[in-house]
Amino acid sequence: MSETTTWRDYLALTKPGVVMLLMVTAVAGMFLATDPPGMVPLDIFVPAFIGLTLAMMSSAAINQIMDQKIDAIMTRTEKRPLVAGKLSPKAAITFAVLLAGASMVMLYFLVNPLTAWLTLFGFVGYAFIYTLYLKRATPQNIVIGGIAGAIPPLLGWAAVTGDVHPYAWLLVLIIFVWTPPHFWALAIHRKDEYAKADIPMLPVTHGIPFTRESVLYYTILLFICTLLPYLTGMSDLIYLLAALILGLVFLYHAVRLRFSDDPKLPMKTFGYSITYLFALFTALLVDHYLPIKPTDVAVWLGA
Repeated sequence: MSETTTWRDYLALTKPGVVMLLMVTAVAGMFLATDPPGMVPLDIFVPAFIGLTLAMMSSAAINQIMDQKIDAIMTRTEKRPLVAGKLSPKAAITFAVLLAGASMVMLYFLVNPLTAWLTLFGFVGYAFIYTLYLKRATPQNIVIGGIAGAIPPLLGWAAVTGDVHPYAWLLVLIIFVWTPPHFWALAIHRKDEYAKADIPMLPVTHGIPFTRESVLYYTILLFICTLLPYLTGMSDLIYLLAALILGLVFLYHAVRLRFSDDPKLPMKTFGYSITYLFALFTALLVDHYLPIKPTDVAVWLGA
C-alpha cells in the first residue's frame, strides 16, 4: 500500500456514486413495502440500510480488483486507487472481504435470512459472474448481467416484509430495462477505449448506428414498463404523470441520439438517464404517501 493512502482511496474503491444510486432504489423498495404507507421500523431500516450499503460497496470493490488491467487502459478509470497505486491488491481484497462479511452477518441476523440470500445472489452476480465472465464474453453483457444491478429495490422490499411481492419484481423490471439505454449511451462515448481494452461492448461489436437504435428501442420498452405500476394498481396519478413526463424526455434524448451525430448527445443521454431514475423512484415514493386517484380528480372537477 502506498504511503499516501487515505480513507478517500478506500471510498473511491467502493464507487460511492454508483452505490448511492442503487441505495436510492433499495430505500424506495423499503418504503414502498409499507402497507398501509408508513415509516419503516428503525430496527429494520438501520441494519438493512447499512448491510445493503456494505454489500454494494464490497461488490464494487471486487469489480475494481478484477478489472485493474482494463481500468489502466481506459481514461475514465485510469485514476482509480488500485491503478494509481494508492492501494495494494491485498489491502483492497481484505477491505472487500470485511465489508462483505459484515454485510452478510448484519442482514442475516438483524434483518432476515431472505434478504441476506438475495443480497448474496446479487453480490455474486455482479462481482463475479458479470465482472469475470459476461463483461468479456458477450456484447449482451449489460443486458444479461443487468439483473444483478436491478435487484436493490427487491432487497429493500424483502427487508421490510420478509417476502418478494410481485410489485417488488416490477421495480426490478424497470431498472433491468433502464440499464441498457443508460449504459450503452456511455459505451458509445467510450467506444474506442472499450475496443482498446478488448471489451465486447455493443458499439465495438455491432457499431455505433446499431447501438443508437438499440438505445431507442429499449427506451421505448422502458416507457411502456414504467406505466405498469399505475396499470397494476401499485401507484396512482402522481406517479403516472411523472412517468409520462420523464419517459417522454428520455425518448426525446433517445430519438436525438438515434438520428444525430452530435458527439455530445451520448453523454447527455447518459447523464439524463441517471436523473431519470432518481426522479422516477422519487415519484413512486411521493405517490405512495400522497396518492391521488382518478376518482379524487373527478370529485374535484365536479366540485
